[in-house]
Amino acid sequence: MTELSDRDAELVSAHEQERPARRLTGTLRLGVWIVGGLLSAYSLVVVFRPVEALEHRLTFLAVALPLVFLCYRSGISSALRRVRGAAPPDEPRREAVDRPGVGDWILAAASLAVLVYPLLDIDAFRDRGSGAALTGLDIAAGLVLTVLLLEAVRRTVGWSLAIICLIFLAYAYFGAYLPIGWTIGHRGFDLAQIVSQLYTGTEGFFGVPMQVAASYIILFTIYGAVLDYSGASKFFIDLSFAAFRKSRAAPGRTVTTAGFLLGTVSGSGVATTVSLGSVAWPVLRRAGYPKEAAGGILASGGIGAILSPPTLGAAAFIIAEYLKVSYLEVLVYATIPTILYYLGIFLSIEIDSRRFGTHAVAVDAPKAGRLLLRFGYHFSSLILIIVLMALDRSAFQSVVIATAVAFALSFLDPGHRMGPRRTAQALAKGTLEVLPVTAVCAAAGIIVGVITQTGLGLNLSAIIVDVAAGNLILTTVMSGVAVMLLGLAVPVTASFIIAAVIIAPALTTLGVTSAEAYMFVFYYAVLSEVSPPTALSAVAAAAITGGNTYKTMMMTWRYTLPAFLVPFAFVLTPNGQALLGQGPIGTVLLMSAVSAVAVAALAMATGGVSGWPERLLAAVAAVLLLFLEPVPIVAGLAVLAVAAAVHLIRRRSVPA
Repeated sequence: MTELSDRDAELVSAHEQERPARRLTGTLRLGVWIVGGLLSAYSLVVVFRPVEALEHRLTFLAVALPLVFLCYRSGISSALRRVRGAAPPDEPRREAVDRPGVGDWILAAASLAVLVYPLLDIDAFRDRGSGAALTGLDIAAGLVLTVLLLEAVRRTVGWSLAIICLIFLAYAYFGAYLPIGWTIGHRGFDLAQIVSQLYTGTEGFFGVPMQVAASYIILFTIYGAVLDYSGASKFFIDLSFAAFRKSRAAPGRTVTTAGFLLGTVSGSGVATTVSLGSVAWPVLRRAGYPKEAAGGILASGGIGAILSPPTLGAAAFIIAEYLKVSYLEVLVYATIPTILYYLGIFLSIEIDSRRFGTHAVAVDAPKAGRLLLRFGYHFSSLILIIVLMALDRSAFQSVVIATAVAFALSFLDPGHRMGPRRTAQALAKGTLEVLPVTAVCAAAGIIVGVITQTGLGLNLSAIIVDVAAGNLILTTVMSGVAVMLLGLAVPVTASFIIAAVIIAPALTTLGVTSAEAYMFVFYYAVLSEVSPPTALSAVAAAAITGGNTYKTMMMTWRYTLPAFLVPFAFVLTPNGQALLGQGPIGTVLLMSAVSAVAVAALAMATGGVSGWPERLLAAVAAVLLLFLEPVPIVAGLAVLAVAAAVHLIRRRSVPA
């Protein structure tokens, strides 16, 4: 499973927030893959031979940005055809294998020029940005790079983020014209000041988001590509099907487990949903799952790919940089919420297996023990990442060493040996998969730079707190809604970056710790992918199963409900930090157990096998339990006991 089928690739392209790349052929494809492979090799080398931060980020973007213009279509020709009328039937297929035009090459060359220019004398360039006057060439190059990044992000993820960036640029330039007395007003900045902020240092284009793309993300995409080419994807799916064979809930549990394992390779909710769906939907259909329920299982399993350790989504790396903590600590933060997330899915699947009358399905797969003995080595590199970080190795070195181990172990499987060809393909794939994220991170630097320069972040967070009248519950609800709405328009990484600098400070102002605030924002940014009305992963799943899109969205929302509520627990309650693995071990274990009971109550409340009285009681119990305080916990357990008693009484009163 090294590549998606053409149909699956089209589904990912249609439903992923990232736009589909060109399908290059011939010499050009070879050239792009060579350049991509060299960038991956460079990224691996600098882990052990570090380069100064600004120089490294400039070099990385100088290679990545031209590739964006060569690999991603402008979409102008398609728009013109839509304006003029329907295209001939063969035109979409012809465009699917198109080649870059003259304009694309010009943009690629301009990108290379404006990013290599500072590298010619990096020290002088840095000095001009930190105090000395910028030259006219500096300003021109900075403005050109701004336009190029806006075009790159438009090509890769659409207009929404580009428009948001333009709004922030306009705010920086015209801030002095805002009415006197407006909280967000400022003195205004001219072009030279804006360019200096964005282009000549590490506060704008080359800030923390770009650092994350050029270090963490590229290394993990290389690692995922090596795992994929070495046969890990096939092993994870086969193992999942072999592990759950004989119960009626087994097909649903199998799909969810496979989604978790595939997340280590993909890192994309939609891509994992589609990869999983092409294999798992026939099994779920044979087991008796309705189309919408099967789609909900596929989407919830797919989105788990970017919620789960050890390879969380790109936003998790940004959390580590913002908090100045190790990536291992971020993994600790995510561990208990991940367990609760999958517990909720498994319990809902168990309930639905009774509700829909599903049954076990015979799957032609080797026994789990045999698979583990033959291919269990695929887990070793994943475990090694955690072990190395626990031994104080950096995340960068840990993932590079794990990549080398995965490469070496591939020779145990004759069908997936990482020879020169497969190695080159994996390196190239690592770079090509990071291109959209790189464009997003560089463009997000515009937003972060403007917020830093103008002080907008503190002003907006103060407005949020004022609107909520200083009430933490209301502020948290408003923050969750704001992050989800933002996630409907822009990719997860961009929505997290924007929310982290605007919304998270509102929470910390009211006493929430930075770790709790950032993790709250992270979960709601990710969950926008399963939130109506867009719910990209659910839409992709519905396209696979042929189910009703809206009903699939609602089933996905039901399966993922604990992930929406648990973040409120670690923000609103004093003991909530225990869910992030913080505090005495006894408290962590107790609060985790209470939260697990709350998740079970949520599954009961949203399941369809109980009557409305006990479901209502279970919902009340879940909310009380998630307060994680002694009195609400006791009350919640009492209410849940009443719900269970009512259910048993009603069940016995119904004739067999």
